[in-house]
Amino acid sequence: MAIAKTILLFIFAAAAEIGGAWLVWQSVREGRAWWWAGLGVIALGIYGFAATLQPDAHFGRILAAYGGVFVAGSLMWGIAFDGFRPDRWDIAGSAICLLGVAVIMFAPRNAA
Repeated sequence: MAIAKTILLFIFAAAAEIGGAWLVWQSVREGRAWWWAGLGVIALGIYGFAATLQPDAHFGRILAAYGGVFVAGSLMWGIAFDGFRPDRWDIAGSAICLLGVAVIMFAPRNAA
């Protein structure tokens, strides 16, 4: 159950952070209305709280592992919303990042 919760929270955090940044980008770089940026700031704030819900109590571990989720999520967001087509190096790098997430979050550890 803890693994499923961790994965779902990472997905939620990625959607909030990447979506929020995308909304700001749309407002500033693509000429959308100012309120798109406002919605983006709200989404980025939601992302900030998402990490606190993780079962692991170590801030550094959570944010380090989340970095890999962010990489993969950003590529997927680009595919879904911007017509981005990753090449094999994007995909390989993303897979390496997700492997790193798994090692950081789910490797067996001795209780200290």
